[in-house]
Amino acid sequence: MTERCGWCGTEPIYVDYHDTEWGVPERDPRALWEKLILDGFQAGLSWITILKKRDNFRVAFEGFRPEIIARWGEAEVERLLRDPGIVRSRAKIEATIGNARAYLKIAEGEGFDTFLWRYMDGTPLQNRFTTLAEVPAWTPLSERISKDLKKAGFRFCGPTITYAFMQAVGMVNDHIATCPSHERVAKLGRT
Repeated sequence: MTERCGWCGTEPIYVDYHDTEWGVPERDPRALWEKLILDGFQAGLSWITILKKRDNFRVAFEGFRPEIIARWGEAEVERLLRDPGIVRSRAKIEATIGNARAYLKIAEGEGFDTFLWRYMDGTPLQNRFTTLAEVPAWTPLSERISKDLKKAGFRFCGPTITYAFMQAVGMVNDHIATCPSHERVAKLGRT
C-alpha cells in the first residue's frame, strides 16, 4: 500500500499542498521568489503556519511583486508589523524588501529562474528515499546555493531554508519513493 509523505499529516490544507504543489517543478521567476520569501518567513515556525497565512501574505505583500516591494520603506514595514494576518517579524519583513531588490538585480541579468535552475542543469534531482528519516535537512548543494543567494544580497536563506525551498519548488523530488506523488512529480521533472 502506498502512503503520502508522513510530514503532511491529515489536515486538508496540508494534504492539498502536498498532493498538488510540493515538489512540482516551478519555473516562473516571481513564483520562485514568493516561495523563497515564504520559506524565509517559516524560519522558527512550522510550514502549516505559513500555509494557513499564505493568502494574507499575498495581500499584504501586494501579490509578491518584487518591483513594488523593492521601493518600500519604513511606512510599509510599520504597516506590516500591525498586520495580524502575517508573521510580524521586522527582520523578516525588512529582509523581504532587500530580497526584492536582490531579485531585481538578478532579473536584469540572467533571470531568477535561470539563476536557480542552473544549479540543477535545468533538471530536478530525483531522490528515492524510503523513509522521512533519510531526507536531509540540507545538502552541500543547498549550502552552495544559499551562499550564492547571500552574495547576491538575499537574507533568510540559509542552507536549511534553501533546501526546504528546493523541495517545495521541485528542484529536488523528496517525496518518499512509495508516495503516490513521487512518480507524478518525477514525470513532471522529465518534461
